[in-house]
Amino acid sequence: MGLQKLSLKGRALRLLAAREHSRAELEKKLAAHEESPGELARALDELQAKGFISEQRVVDSLIHRRAARLGTGRLKQELQARGISAEAMAEAVQALRSTEVDRAREVWRKKFGEPATDAAGRAKQMRFLASRGFGADAIRRVVCGSDDD
Repeated sequence: MGLQKLSLKGRALRLLAAREHSRAELEKKLAAHEESPGELARALDELQAKGFISEQRVVDSLIHRRAARLGTGRLKQELQARGISAEAMAEAVQALRSTEVDRAREVWRKKFGEPATDAAGRAKQMRFLASRGFGADAIRRVVCGSDDD
């Protein structure tokens, strides 16, 4: 941090340099540093107007980093936690659902590699995929191999 005091805008830019943050995330992280009412909102408005804060970039970044390992349900939770609007979230979820079976199959292959030999093994594989946020239909198709390669 250094000895000098960073402005709210400077703190926000430092956070944004590490990864994309939504406005809601920045408000939560920087609220303790606000010295006068409205100061944080003004700083974030300015950064948003200049394009430093972008909800779409936050969505794209999260999906790019996490979609290969997580199901649609879990990604939706992470988007909600970041304060993403319902419209942007619905659009992202719709796109993710089209690739969910393929993503689940790849996660399953990396973890297990071969079909379970008994019901207990299948249940374990299903629980693992469910914990990653994959939907029941995708899990069933992958673990039971109904449309496997």
